[in-house]
Amino acid sequence: MIFKPIRKLRETYILRKNPIPKTLWENTVVKLPILKNLSQKDLQQLKKLTTLFIYEKTFTGVKGFEVNDEKRLMIAIQACLLILKLDMSYYDGWIEVVVYPDTFVVYRNITDNFGLVHDTSSALSGEAWSKGPVILAWTDVEKESFSIQQGHNVVIHEFSHKLDMLNGRANGMPPLHPNMHREEWTDSLSQAYAKLLKQIDNYQHPAINEYAATNPAEFFAVCSEYFFTAPDILKKCCPKVFEQLALFYRQKR
Repeated sequence: MIFKPIRKLRETYILRKNPIPKTLWENTVVKLPILKNLSQKDLQQLKKLTTLFIYEKTFTGVKGFEVNDEKRLMIAIQACLLILKLDMSYYDGWIEVVVYPDTFVVYRNITDNFGLVHDTSSALSGEAWSKGPVILAWTDVEKESFSIQQGHNVVIHEFSHKLDMLNGRANGMPPLHPNMHREEWTDSLSQAYAKLLKQIDNYQHPAINEYAATNPAEFFAVCSEYFFTAPDILKKCCPKVFEQLALFYRQKR
């Protein structure tokens, strides 16, 4: 942990020595519709956070993929949108963003209810590891960056997992601010999650992506995607969840 006065001095130095080129910033921002409602003040703060993020994190392309300055900036901007009203300490404890050119396959061993171990594979567009990297598929980043895909943004999704993991593991319970109440958070998200499960069990079409029903961690991540890409949908179907996310992210959408 870096003490606040030392962090502030360090950040001031980084911002002065490592500015994002003006043309690159302006050309990238205009391509990201998720930023269209931000004020100039918010954009200035976002640029500051993005500069720090790019300095502190390593971007690694795999399978021959090159993460150039524009791609790096595009990812960093959207990652920092989540912490626009927070600070860089929310992304402490890890250093790398890994970018695949396309969806990537993850192999895992799963133990079933009978104690038998099965080899499984899944094609993913993103993944976040506790204390480890955020992994992204560029095809999905690109598609969901250049146009608003309601309820879908892999950068928002995976970086919300990072925030969730600040309490030790992804379980839908990130560290809340002093003005928030654990009971209100738990009740709001738990009731909405239970409602979603019931809708799916009854073969009803839910208002949000069914992937949110996977577990509480994915529910939080998917709701975060809606909060930033389709707030009206989230506000209508899960108003109390929307209120809690507005308090957590300290943003009005």
